[in-house]
Amino acid sequence: MSALFHFQSLLVVILLMICTCTYIRSIFPNIMARHKIGWMGLFWKMARIGERLSPLVSASCIVMAFYILLD
Repeated sequence: MSALFHFQSLLVVILLMICTCTYIRSIFPNIMARHKIGWMGLFWKMARIGERLSPLVSASCIVMAFYILLD
């Protein structure tokens, strides 16, 4: 089954994309700053979510990790 059709897998993919985009923005800020609209703007928005909601995103990652390990 594809990860996009299974709700738990979709949440994992979204959390990993937010964490990855935030990490890439912290290392290479110019890559994300150039593309704020269009398809690449989605990655910029995910990086902003990761920056502004960092405690909530990290708590969600921890909860999801325990849920996957105990599932």
